Amino acid sequence: MSRHHTSGDLLADRRYAYAQACFADGDARGAAEMAEQALELAPFYAPAWFLLGRAREARHRQSGDAADHQAALRAYAAAIDIDPDDALGARIELAQIGQGGPMGAMSPGYVRALFDDYAPRFERHLVETLRYRAPELIVAALDALPDAPAAYEDALDLGCGTGLVGAALGERARRLVGVDLSPAMLAQAARGRRYARLVEADFLTVLADGPEGGVDLVIAADVLIYVDDFTGALATIARALRPGGLFAFSVQSCAGDGFVLGPDARYAQSDKLVCDGLARAGLTLRSLTPAALRRERGADVPGRVVVARRMCAGAQTAPDR
Repeated sequence: MSRHHTSGDLLADRRYAYAQACFADGDARGAAEMAEQALELAPFYAPAWFLLGRAREARHRQSGDAADHQAALRAYAAAIDIDPDDALGARIELAQIGQGGPMGAMSPGYVRALFDDYAPRFERHLVETLRYRAPELIVAALDALPDAPAAYEDALDLGCGTGLVGAALGERARRLVGVDLSPAMLAQAARGRRYARLVEADFLTVLADGPEGGVDLVIAADVLIYVDDFTGALATIARALRPGGLFAFSVQSCAGDGFVLGPDARYAQSDKLVCDGLARAGLTLRSLTPAALRRERGADVPGRVVVARRMCAGAQTAPDR
């Protein structure tokens, strides 16, 4: 669903714009007051409830007043009630303040809306500003395999976005299919003419409903950072691979044994979770390489580039490194 760019009431929209400006300037009290005024005029305007939740929680961090925290919880609940798809990410905000776990915090509606808004400036911002390198690093990891094929007959690009993986693969994929939730991203990808087909859908649904053992290569560049059930996703992806097929992907990294939902509203997985998840999915690890996937706030985002293979029956292969 859309992010509700208007409440339908011009005065409410103005109050909401003032609230946004106050919040951007660090004036949480002013933001809360203006959001409440907007809601008096448009009580079913989810973005105003969401902003009120953020402003109230910011006030709680400043003052420690429990009333502000409770008001933030009520505001986020109202935003979710009005918009069950949670395109604004209220569940993420709740998870980050300890109200509910990370599982289920990131909805498909949130991811779709996020990237629909991001699509027009996606490549320039990601590549030039954030120095995003995951597609190139993934293709390099595939090429480094001792038995790397010259080309892949059928390949899937999960969360293909504007087509950066397609550009990095070049002629290595004879038939490349891209899958993405965001129609705006797919429209950008179509302009590059790198894909035999583009599918607007949740990639897990596409794979679960599709044939088993249909592709030689699956790539997921910075996609699993938006998936809470990491182990389940690996099993679904493994099902799509032919015996001997390769799965190459990137993850953000965290310490420990499990995963976390970070302050950047993305999931990070531990090396143990990655390795255990691959084994449970019937995939053999071929390489796991530390990598800086992009930069944020002047610092590298730590991650891993991983390649795994769905083995043929009875075959045994040790990791290359």
